[in-house]
Amino acid sequence: MSETTTAERAKTFARSRRGPILGAIFLMATSAIGPGFITQTATFTAQLGAAFAFAILASVLIDFALQMNVWRMITVSGKRAGDLANSAIPFSGHVLATLIVIGGLAFNIGNIAGAGLGLNALLGIDAKIGGLLSALLAIGIFLYKRAGRVVDAVVMVLGIVMIVLTLIVAIVSQPPVGDALRQTFVPDELNFATITTIVGGTVGGYITYAGAHRYLESGKTGPEHVASVHRASISGILVTGVMRYVLFLAILGVVASGVTLDLSSQAANPAGQAFGAVLGDAGIRIFGAIFWAAAITSVIGAAYTSATFISTFSKKLGSGWPLQITTVAFIVVSLGFYLAIGAAPAAILVFVGGFNGLILPIGMTIFMYIGWFRQRDILGGYRYPVWLLVVGTLATLLTWYMGAVSIGPIFAFIGIGG
Repeated sequence: MSETTTAERAKTFARSRRGPILGAIFLMATSAIGPGFITQTATFTAQLGAAFAFAILASVLIDFALQMNVWRMITVSGKRAGDLANSAIPFSGHVLATLIVIGGLAFNIGNIAGAGLGLNALLGIDAKIGGLLSALLAIGIFLYKRAGRVVDAVVMVLGIVMIVLTLIVAIVSQPPVGDALRQTFVPDELNFATITTIVGGTVGGYITYAGAHRYLESGKTGPEHVASVHRASISGILVTGVMRYVLFLAILGVVASGVTLDLSSQAANPAGQAFGAVLGDAGIRIFGAIFWAAAITSVIGAAYTSATFISTFSKKLGSGWPLQITTVAFIVVSLGFYLAIGAAPAAILVFVGGFNGLILPIGMTIFMYIGWFRQRDILGGYRYPVWLLVVGTLATLLTWYMGAVSIGPIFAFIGIGG
């Protein structure tokens, strides 16, 4: 009897840990494939055509190099990024947390705007009301006592829905796959501002840490769980990589057919135009469903991850009900800004992607410093793989370079600084 009870308890414990792990994978993936990425993909595919495939590949490779390091350091140490940075360089975690929260707030304004745009396309309701209803739904999720389980379920289900619907559109649009594959590796045009913006929208800011912070909830921390962390991070990167490329192919098929997407207005909706060109009214509805799913999961991811960084300033906010209330407050503030400023979603989402791409190298420099020089004390003597540090350092240097050469074009996109 006792052996049966022990076995049942072991199974229950395993199931309780599986949810946060799958949730971490999909939270990372859905945060990386938010309305910003969809808008950026449509915008840049219309401008660059098949050459944009190289930016997709670059984002996946940079994603791999950075996320593998972030997940491993956070889980080996058992500390969130802000606390981990403070352990290495006093107050650096506070600086990083401030930047992440500012970027997360800007992103979440765009996410709520994207949710409103998605419901407008899906159901025909006013975008402002759609944004309000979506934000209230996210608030309701975090007010629920077992918010963690709900978040895991929501991001998994909606993530799968996004992939399936986008795949359908990609098949119907009949993109020039051969040309796309060629230009994935040998592009006809290379644009660093584009790469920085897409990296910022899929890896930068809070997105870098979303999955790893959620993974900590599984309890599988410390060097003994490195293999599990490795599998989870790889799975998340693969999911995001597939989704990015499928979405790109869906838009490319439209552009290659001769359809011209309107990019002249800040209020333009290039992704919606592309889906409508493929399937007419049904395409607009499908776009609405995909865009809303991407937006609401990103609202959840941005709010949760930003709240975990806010806890850097007060440990009382780090878990349980205080963390949930902090997350709700973050969504409320984001909603307030959205309702007050009413900025166009496309302009916000593309700009914030670039802004978060500029934040990215700051946090990664701190992580690389820990990996190279502070393994013994901060990571508990864990022997960090040299190859992982090398690729992480190269990717970090690349993000610094891209940020430096792209800051002008990024701001110029929305008319700042010419």
